[in-house]
Amino acid sequence: MRLLKLLPLTAAGLVALLTGSAEAQSAEAQSAEVHSAQAREKFSIAATAEPLFTSPNPKLNANKRVVYHIIRDLLVAGHWELADRYLSSRYLQHNPNAASGRTAVVNFFTQVLKTQPKPMPKQVRMGIVAVIAEADLVVVTYRRMVADPKVPGGEYATTWFDMWRIKDGKADEHWDPALLGEVPDLQ
Repeated sequence: MRLLKLLPLTAAGLVALLTGSAEAQSAEAQSAEVHSAQAREKFSIAATAEPLFTSPNPKLNANKRVVYHIIRDLLVAGHWELADRYLSSRYLQHNPNAASGRTAVVNFFTQVLKTQPKPMPKQVRMGIVAVIAEADLVVVTYRRMVADPKVPGGEYATTWFDMWRIKDGKADEHWDPALLGEVPDLQ
């Protein structure tokens, strides 16, 4: 039995799935191409990311500030010597490319990816769309540019996210949609 695709299922697609009809499969493929083209609308990114990392709620503001420093100090500027300020020692990593634990994450960025420290930027310029904080979680969504397999030299915009659980003033857990062997450039 075939698994359903994560695209809107049209009537033609339903017929193709149920009957295996080549004509219906062709109609579904054409519909998916049209939908794919329509899904490539431009979207807005924040002109200045810093205000997104604040909240009138003191706890949410503190959590957003931890994430801001993870992004600016560690991910953008590469100052992994500061990791103990922002990451718990147990730092659970749900990215399949890096092991859990602060030491393992620092090693991944400094030894595997060979990240070198750069001057600390005054502003984060990463195409940030939104920063959302709720309870102990902070989610940051970014614009991600990806090579278009159908257009040589072309690219399209999609969305990337990072989510952190903040515990005792440090990130204790992290999620993102990375695939094995994938290290996206979000700069």
